[in-house]
Amino acid sequence: MKQEWNSYTEENHGTWNILYVRQSENLTNKVWSPYHQLLRDVLILPEEIPRFENMDKALLGKTGWTIEVVPGIIPVKEFFDLLAAKKFCSSTWLRRRDQLDYLEEPDMFHDTFGHLPFLMHEGYSNFVQQFGELGQRYHDNADALLLLERLYWFTIEFGLIHEDKRTKVFGAGIISSFGETNHVFNDNVEIRKFTVENLLLTPFRNNEVQQLYFEAENAEAVFNCIPETEKLIQDLLAGKIDRSKFRFDEQVGSMQPTEA
Repeated sequence: MKQEWNSYTEENHGTWNILYVRQSENLTNKVWSPYHQLLRDVLILPEEIPRFENMDKALLGKTGWTIEVVPGIIPVKEFFDLLAAKKFCSSTWLRRRDQLDYLEEPDMFHDTFGHLPFLMHEGYSNFVQQFGELGQRYHDNADALLLLERLYWFTIEFGLIHEDKRTKVFGAGIISSFGETNHVFNDNVEIRKFTVENLLLTPFRNNEVQQLYFEAENAEAVFNCIPETEKLIQDLLAGKIDRSKFRFDEQVGSMQPTEA
């Protein structure tokens, strides 16, 4: 599959501009500080829907990643294999004007505006690739898979970073959502300290706006968490940890968000 850029209409480009301008302004002083420069570096601009061939060149030249066009949600093994090979999945369809605030599954705005800029960052890039490699090793074990889904959910999709004495948005599921970005800073949400054990013990729901987030003390705490994650998975599978602690039955949904 590939992006058929010339098939986008003026209305498509106009919708992209509305989404881009509204959310980039909304993220001012709310998002992890490298984001806005990385957004420009990966050639995602407000004037028109980004061209995947141009983003591919930018990503490949900086961190070795490319975009893998997919029709939507793909099998989990294929997802891990692509991440391990530095190929990030993206759809090419864009929401309609009447869908600016909610989608049932992620579209191109979520995939590109939310995920791709950080893949220009070396530390983030390495973390996502290592996550993919970890998934390759454990994708056929249901318990391990649930824990990996939690790691992905609470970091790559809905993670927070403490920076400059403030809470900053880090996950793509927040970055690409106007409503979720503002929701994070409401008094009624719960923000817990990021530790690998706390995160992996916590189930999530992907069918509603999040009420719980984990905030890492810095980005490096997230980037360096793969070895500890694998050790905990190994201990669980070896029977060294009580399985009931993980509340597997309370989790609703998998890694893909429904809020876009």
